[in-house]
Amino acid sequence: MMNRPLSGIGATYEHNKLLLDSFRRWTGQDLVHVELDTEKGLEEQLFNASRVILSHGTEKDPVLNYGNRMALELWEMDWEQMTSTPSRLTAEPMERAERERFFTQVTANGYVDNYTGIRISSTGRRFYIVNATVWNLVDEDGVYRGQAATFQDYRNL
Repeated sequence: MMNRPLSGIGATYEHNKLLLDSFRRWTGQDLVHVELDTEKGLEEQLFNASRVILSHGTEKDPVLNYGNRMALELWEMDWEQMTSTPSRLTAEPMERAERERFFTQVTANGYVDNYTGIRISSTGRRFYIVNATVWNLVDEDGVYRGQAATFQDYRNL
């Protein structure tokens, strides 16, 4: 179920760079320590990072377009499920209004640190994320490309 994307199916090099560069632009920090800045090396490092990393696009109802190994495991999805799931469905219905207010704040400010909230996996398992950073994905031309989140701490409920 938590299979790694097959070569060529995972995030593109450009999307991986967007995740890294946007995170650095907003926070002044590195999302992961990049040891090998090649397409394959970057894909491996982000996918196997010791933190959850996920992102969604700019659709009216944004759909997840990336989840690393830890995200796939936490949300109990495979790559195809993850990348076809509307982002809002990662939160319980009662948490969605708060989640929407939060993402409006991220859009306005570029990023928010220390976010906490309840999320739900594809099987209905609830968990509490702690100290997440959520940031806007903005390319080199200043074009908004979506939002991403990362965190290391969570508790099952």
